[in-house]
Amino acid sequence: MNKRVLSILVDNTSGVLSRVSGLFSRRGYSIDSLTVGETENPAYSRMTVVVHGDDQVLDQIEKQVAKLEDVRCVKVLQHGQRVCRELILVTVAVTAEERPAVVAIADIFRAKIVDVGMDTMMIELTGNQNKLNAFVKLLNGYEIIEMVRTGIAGLSRGAQDTFDELD
Repeated sequence: MNKRVLSILVDNTSGVLSRVSGLFSRRGYSIDSLTVGETENPAYSRMTVVVHGDDQVLDQIEKQVAKLEDVRCVKVLQHGQRVCRELILVTVAVTAEERPAVVAIADIFRAKIVDVGMDTMMIELTGNQNKLNAFVKLLNGYEIIEMVRTGIAGLSRGAQDTFDELD
């Protein structure tokens, strides 16, 4: 199975997320990650969608998404030519004795402590999936009370993803 990261520029209109995700569910395709946000131009939103499958399925997904009415452009973010990041927030149960060790783990990953309670710490970390997975693995010795990941957001390196055809 191959993984493909799609950068999809869509009209910033009501229901566009539903229409794009509906295409995936109707066709039985699984979405590994989906993030959506308004671009520098409020008329458009950018979706970063991570999907997996064989090359034929991935090509079919790309073509079908491109045919949707609200979709302006679909680009594949190629490995080595993209920058992809994800955000994770983790609340960890810690005792006073454990706190320095958890802070040390956070420091190693350049994570931020964003909240501290009497017996908990909330940590924020941004990076690629491998970095976040390694961070969570190191926290396995502690009780993770809550955790949330944003999903991947990505762009092509340089000016390759400027969607010039919209000008």
